[in-house]
Amino acid sequence: MTSQFLEISTAWPWFFPSAAFVLGACIGSFLNVVISRLPAGTSVVFPGSRCECGAAVPWRHNLPVVSWLWLRGRARCCGRRISARHLAVEVLTAAAFLACWLVFPPAKAACGMVFLSALVAATFIDLEHMVIPDSLTLGLGVAGVGLSFLVPALHEQRGGSYALDSILSGGAGIVGLLIGSGLVLWIALLAEAALKKEAMGFGDIKFAGAIGAFTGWPGAVFAVFGGAVVGCVWIALALVWNRLAGRGTKSLGLGARVPFGPMLAVAAAIYFLGGETWVAAYIDRLAVMF
Repeated sequence: MTSQFLEISTAWPWFFPSAAFVLGACIGSFLNVVISRLPAGTSVVFPGSRCECGAAVPWRHNLPVVSWLWLRGRARCCGRRISARHLAVEVLTAAAFLACWLVFPPAKAACGMVFLSALVAATFIDLEHMVIPDSLTLGLGVAGVGLSFLVPALHEQRGGSYALDSILSGGAGIVGLLIGSGLVLWIALLAEAALKKEAMGFGDIKFAGAIGAFTGWPGAVFAVFGGAVVGCVWIALALVWNRLAGRGTKSLGLGARVPFGPMLAVAAAIYFLGGETWVAAYIDRLAVMF
């Protein structure tokens, strides 16, 4: 199997990256269903894809990326506008799968595809509904710990026997889950005490723990504080945009609830796809200093 894999990769170097991109687009199409149905508590499998008018969507109008562009963002059956979110999710997921394949060996790439798919789903659900369902956060946490034991390379454990590497990797996943959720819980409690109101939902706490299960405790910490930086940048850009548009700051909704899940997801993706090297170097420097 390994020799055949290498032969295909050598003869057609574009084959596996292209397959990863296409697979990601297909998964992105399914994630659009998850984003629409999971918050409502309905099945993500049955019935098949349907337009808002109730008409079934034929397969030729349900091809990832291609159909949205072909139909110019409108349903063929009734002419209703199809949200650009559908295209964004499919392209983003396809790009994430391609990045995983190019950056990691196959086993860790597969884990990354699971992880980044969940990040995409959580991001758009939180943006639209201001909630991340337990089935997504808890399921991702369980998957992260399970894959940590099954794929030691997820936490860069490759030096010893598979059994030892599996235990060390699984331990890293469990510690990451506990520290990620615990850190956000304490931040939420302190912020609630200072502001006299709920500052962060429990969905974010579970989500941070799930991120830690895949990235270990350094990734969880990076996601929390990196997410705060992402939030500050987003607010600054929104303020500038509103000022240029002449809407002031009221239309931004300052003082209103802002979903933290997307910010956690962006920071977690940055860490997983390359930021881990920077964070590890920083931790090593701190260890030398102290």
